[in-house]
Amino acid sequence: MNTSVVSPGRAGLILLLTGQMLPLIDTSITNVALDSITHSLQATATELELIVALYGVAFAVCLALGSKLGDNLGRRRLFMTGVAIFGLASLLCGLAGSVEQLLAARIVQGAGAALIMPQILATLHVTLKGTAHAKAISLFGGIGGIAFIVGQMGGGWLVSADIAGLGWRNAFFINVPICLVVLALSQRYVPETRRDTPSRIDWQGTALLAVILCCLLFPMALGPQWHWSWPLKVALFAIIPLGYLMVLNARKKEREDAHPLIPPRLLQLRSIRFGVLIALLFFSVWSGFMFCMALTMQTGLGMAPWQSGNSFIALGVTYFISAWFAPRLIARYSTSTILLTGLAIQIIGLLALIATFRVWGMSNTALTLAPATGLVGYGQALIVNSFYRIGMRDIQPDDAGAASAILSTLQQAALGLGPAIFGAILLHALQTHHGEYTRAITLFLGVETAMMIVLALATVRMRHRLCLPVVKSCQLAK
Repeated sequence: MNTSVVSPGRAGLILLLTGQMLPLIDTSITNVALDSITHSLQATATELELIVALYGVAFAVCLALGSKLGDNLGRRRLFMTGVAIFGLASLLCGLAGSVEQLLAARIVQGAGAALIMPQILATLHVTLKGTAHAKAISLFGGIGGIAFIVGQMGGGWLVSADIAGLGWRNAFFINVPICLVVLALSQRYVPETRRDTPSRIDWQGTALLAVILCCLLFPMALGPQWHWSWPLKVALFAIIPLGYLMVLNARKKEREDAHPLIPPRLLQLRSIRFGVLIALLFFSVWSGFMFCMALTMQTGLGMAPWQSGNSFIALGVTYFISAWFAPRLIARYSTSTILLTGLAIQIIGLLALIATFRVWGMSNTALTLAPATGLVGYGQALIVNSFYRIGMRDIQPDDAGAASAILSTLQQAALGLGPAIFGAILLHALQTHHGEYTRAITLFLGVETAMMIVLALATVRMRHRLCLPVVKSCQLAK
């Protein structure tokens, strides 16, 4: 049990959600600064992928560790520690004088973000009940996506405004004062919670997860540039035995009641397994979509950072509207129905976007892209709102930290790997089609559409399986 059930109140909730927005904004903010970073630090396309991806991978690797530390040492304490590290790393990102320095700072920034995020969801889960809990979880899911879009638009404006001649560096410097405000107020307004029974940290599982993600990230990012040389192929094949070792380690620790990084006991829950599927299929293509679209608009269409950011205004507006009404829809319909609706709308939007690129080609503007991206954004919000409700449906308070760690780890791993995997697809298509961005981006969008169709089919099958043992009125995660 947790030692505190004090509600965070409105001020505490605002601080927690502000802390949530900081790392999620930085997941996307570099996308609108790609061209500026390229010219400032002479970064290659592969290095741009790594600047985005290493942040997400560090984020994912340290999430479960951050969750366990929060359970043991206090979630407010770890939340504040993470905010402090994130703010310092943001300062170092802005001061970076080379690609190597920026990559190192982004890894530290991702680690700081990983200390922040699990404390938020776990705190909401154990301190709020009933309607207040439902509203807070909806805000948690909705704000995550809104922050992703704010990073695109706000980052684009900061880069183009070139305040004090700092260009892309302002996109990182802006985090510092926000972190200071959150730190100054959290001690007073955010309640402290922790587990009564300390949980052990699975260092072996954490190390194996880090190696597995690196074995996937670097081959996907460097493969086209290194012509898929044998070391990259070996790294990819190494994922299989490493994954097997991670499973054996988790089972052994669970038998010993030693709290493995990803408990097999929780993975046996159908709701968790389906949440994992959503994370792998949806969030990877989401981050890949933002990266590939930003690269296409800035390098292919020649847009300035602010123009690239503004191209996502329609997506951001429809996302906000959808996220605002999603809780009411979920209260009326089953979560699986909302998820399928979101997938259907997004698929229609992706097909419309493919048609838009084929009709307008390199003459596309924010206005021509708006109808299709607006549909994509509306569908995305419904999917994100469904994700946490499905994943956390069967979780008891004592498992809140571990469950949120599983979902958030896989979500952030997918977000981190997305730019490398789908960026590689885009770059390969560019090489195949002699630099034609229109054909390259439509190929990527076709791949994304296919993945969303697969997820929709899996949703139909999972809804049927979950409802079999129950009466006909069964509703998934309602």
